[in-house]
Amino acid sequence: MNHERITVDPRVMVGKPVIKGTRLPVEQILHELAGGMSMDDILDAHPRLTRDDIYAAIAYAADVVANEDIYLSEPGDAVPG
Repeated sequence: MNHERITVDPRVMVGKPVIKGTRLPVEQILHELAGGMSMDDILDAHPRLTRDDIYAAIAYAADVVANEDIYLSEPGDAVPG
């Protein structure tokens, strides 16, 4: 995964992935998109952000999900929590 526009630094937003040069977490961009905001709405709300930054956030999330480990279990295998 090459994500030049995304950075992770424990001193910035407690290590959450953010758009490089900002304190804007990838997570926030995704929540805004999922909440129905258009790219233009997001760009208006975050003037330092670019369209390529939004695409980078989406690509980063897709790569994270693609690399998730998935464990299948049978019904009844769940551990009470």
